[in-house]
Amino acid sequence: MTPPASAAIDPAAFVPDDRPRCHWATGPWNTPYHDTEWGVPVHDDRTHFEFLILEGAQAGLSWLTILKKREGYRRLFADFEAEKVARFTPGRIEKLLLDPGIIRNRAKVEAAVRNARAFLAVQEEFGSFDAYIWEFVGGRPKVNKWRQIEQLPATTPVSEAVSTDLRKRDFRFVGPTVCYSHLQAAGLINDHLVSCFRYAELTSPAGSVGSATPPLSARGRGQRGESRGPTSAPRHS
Repeated sequence: MTPPASAAIDPAAFVPDDRPRCHWATGPWNTPYHDTEWGVPVHDDRTHFEFLILEGAQAGLSWLTILKKREGYRRLFADFEAEKVARFTPGRIEKLLLDPGIIRNRAKVEAAVRNARAFLAVQEEFGSFDAYIWEFVGGRPKVNKWRQIEQLPATTPVSEAVSTDLRKRDFRFVGPTVCYSHLQAAGLINDHLVSCFRYAELTSPAGSVGSATPPLSARGRGQRGESRGPTSAPRHS
């Protein structure tokens, strides 16, 4: 059974508090996303696909803009079901470009449909996109220990490796910075500042339960390459 897509953020339900957070986690949109989603290890393909669509749409824009249009993307992109998006026709794309619920950028919308088809090809080859992507970090979250925002770089060797491989697989809008955003958002890399309350929660034994994925080699598919060290600055600002 296909897992449900991520829950919608209700800004009206936002209640501010004084817990220490990453610098970008402010306001009724970014704060709930930071507190409940960002950096939590993802292991279902539907959520991976959702993040890939949203991160590609963000290119050149703020993450806040994308969060505010997230429900529009959910509605217009078949609740983030890659199988359905992969079947979108040129006529369907034209209709999407008329809807203000999403970023009406032709290149980004066409890339989302193209990426859905490439996403299905990865699932066919590796069994799941999740199995594929987690191999880049050896199956376990990479935990950084940033104390200041100035320490976070924009890209890393692992995001560059992911970007190069995805491009070879016909994905678009997957540059190293976009890929690093995915690694952060989907919990493959924990880039919460150590002073952030979520850092302690996600690095505790309870927070890490279920976050490990057996390497592909252990499942008879061969190693995808050595694990690389993490680093990066979140683009969610």
